[in-house]
Amino acid sequence: MAGVLASVDSRTQLVGQNRLELLMFKLHSQQLFAINVFKVQEVLRLPKLVNLPGHHPHVVGVAHLRGQTVPVINLAQAIGMPPLQPGEASNLIVTEYNSTVQAFLVGAVDRIVNLNWEDIMPPPRTTGRQHYLTAITRLEQQIIEIIDVEKVLAEINPYAVLVDTSNLEAELLAAAKDMEILMVDDSPTAISQVRQALEPLGITLHTATNGKNGLNQLKAWAADGEQVPEKLLMLITDAEMPEMDGYSLTTAVRQDPQLKDLFVVLHTSMSGNFNKAMVEKVGCDDFLSKFQPKLLAALVEKRIREKIGQA
Repeated sequence: MAGVLASVDSRTQLVGQNRLELLMFKLHSQQLFAINVFKVQEVLRLPKLVNLPGHHPHVVGVAHLRGQTVPVINLAQAIGMPPLQPGEASNLIVTEYNSTVQAFLVGAVDRIVNLNWEDIMPPPRTTGRQHYLTAITRLEQQIIEIIDVEKVLAEINPYAVLVDTSNLEAELLAAAKDMEILMVDDSPTAISQVRQALEPLGITLHTATNGKNGLNQLKAWAADGEQVPEKLLMLITDAEMPEMDGYSLTTAVRQDPQLKDLFVVLHTSMSGNFNKAMVEKVGCDDFLSKFQPKLLAALVEKRIREKIGQA
């Protein structure tokens, strides 16, 4: 399984089909964990690691891969389990999130499976490592735990989320307080980051944890007589979510006469080139890479100006 896993072109083939590919692996025991293949660059046997002075406790060192220095995160330790000891059976999963490349130290790598998002369920509300899961699924009578990598990375390298509004004119700030946004994302970390970034603007943020719930909320507003494209400044949707992904959500919005004019923003930690391809394919109006609060604020400001006729 070594080598680059998938090109942008091959990844786009799954888009709009409400399907995903998961890379499954083990940490300490026979329990299977997974992350979405979209985020994976390559899988390889553990190379020599170089110690990184002053590193975060979950970072076990750096690896030199393809001319790039990549931090290596002990994934077991990062999700609250005992640290995985590097050894001959260890593997690295090299990933790209939020335009940064990092590798996760794991045990045995199992395989890649192609599933329907409808088969992916939210994790149970329990304690322990469940806080680090975005979803679970079942395969061949075994539970697969899908890791919330965004939460792991945010704890290792916290994002600055404060947005400076001191240079915004009073008219725009006053208008913002009447604005509403619906954010659809299964990661509590992502929702918290966006909420904190928008708080200085006074915008009302509605949330839903997957595309199905988000679509139901939009349809409920429409059924109540709301002009949803006017009610909402924008819909911000993640790409990967249980039950219905962001691509299928966008497609459903564009096919609904009452929703089709809604401004839709794809908010994802996938690579920029992939995002651009997806925006064109599913009909989003724009995309934002997680998590860049200044870019989020700039897009929100632009939309507010359009709403109040300042564009």
